[in-house]
Amino acid sequence: MKLRQIAHARAGDKGSIVNISLIAFDETDYPLLVEKVTGEKVSGLFEPLIMQPVERYCVPSLGALNFVLHRAPTESVTRSLNLDAHGKGLSFVLLNMEVDIDRD
Repeated sequence: MKLRQIAHARAGDKGSIVNISLIAFDETDYPLLVEKVTGEKVSGLFEPLIMQPVERYCVPSLGALNFVLHRAPTESVTRSLNLDAHGKGLSFVLLNMEVDIDRD
């Protein structure tokens, strides 16, 4: 299942730091996000784009996870020649991630 089926995302960036929040549509799916969307998995997803492991913060009161990604200073939105390096573009990459969820 794609994450976009059970969650939406918000993102922002300042310089070389990107924040991506992953928010469950239904609060009952939040524990699944906590279990299945680890910092390690997100680090692997963005490995070519980041300099260090992704930091993950759990926000149970909002049913959300917040991920902090660190890019090279030359890869910040205002300094990169890459197409759409904005955080909002990266949030769609996260929402397209496959997770193995048993709905029984």
